[in-house]
Amino acid sequence: MKVESSTIQNKFLRVQTLNYGASLFEVYHKKKKVNLILNLGSKENYRCKHPNVGSTCGRYAGRISNSKFKIRNKEFILNTNEGKNTLHGGKVGFSILPWKKLNQTKDKVIYQIHSIDNDQGFPGNLVVNCTYQLRNKFLIIKYEYKSNKTTHVNLTNHSYWNLEKNKKNMIYNHELKLNSSKYLQIDKNLIPTGSFKNVKKSIYDFSNFENISKKLDYFKNKKLDIKFKGFDTTFVVKKNIRNLVGNLKNNNTNIQVDFFSNLPGVQLYSAQNLNYKKKLFPYQGICLETQYFPDAPNKKNFPSTLIRPNKRYTCFTKIKIN
Repeated sequence: MKVESSTIQNKFLRVQTLNYGASLFEVYHKKKKVNLILNLGSKENYRCKHPNVGSTCGRYAGRISNSKFKIRNKEFILNTNEGKNTLHGGKVGFSILPWKKLNQTKDKVIYQIHSIDNDQGFPGNLVVNCTYQLRNKFLIIKYEYKSNKTTHVNLTNHSYWNLEKNKKNMIYNHELKLNSSKYLQIDKNLIPTGSFKNVKKSIYDFSNFENISKKLDYFKNKKLDIKFKGFDTTFVVKKNIRNLVGNLKNNNTNIQVDFFSNLPGVQLYSAQNLNYKKKLFPYQGICLETQYFPDAPNKKNFPSTLIRPNKRYTCFTKIKIN
């Protein structure tokens, strides 16, 4: 299938999407004349393995330990693609597969994917709809999904945000605030231990706007593996009426992006491992992936990602671009 792009727009924003990975290719701020996310350059690059740039991750966004889980005492062995673990759904996750475009209007586009029973080891025939919609200054991302068997599902958009006009400026001039007082402790393989840690008086405290560069300085002189030279951290979103997750701003362009979602967590990734064909580099973007928690199928104290047969589930993320 060929790579096809679709454009939705209003007077504030122009958004370009791709059928491969149901990906965001461009989120263009019309007034400021800035594209706010990274992309792979050529659209043909979205056919092959890439660092999930702008794409929809599934069936399971994040990591699943030892590439397995149990449902009613039956064990399911998953496709392994990061050491002994499964990341973002396995080797052939949703981010590199072609989705079918179901419908498009001026300000909305809907994609759909069918994932067959035992795809990457996951049970159930799963159907997922991904909708991108513009409403004034909001970009709304909605997932609707249903399976014919009990299974686990966790979906997210994996855009790398960079609010600078010149993307080579990296994310150092960005400031971030998160509506969170707890984060998930992880082990050496970035798998949650099951423990919740308080952010107070720690490097993980984004209760107020914090400069990303100053935060990343903390990791620079430490003798750490590159994957720990920044954030790849799940923050627990405080429940609130507005569904506020966090705010990202850049003082050079005076652009602020506000994130809202009904999902319980947000994965902050500072792109320390980003490297793509001499086009994309470490710390060039920042990911704020609204999602359920990694390894929830193996952690009973985490919000459940289990879905029941033939029941429709929905989740959303609303992104206000100021």
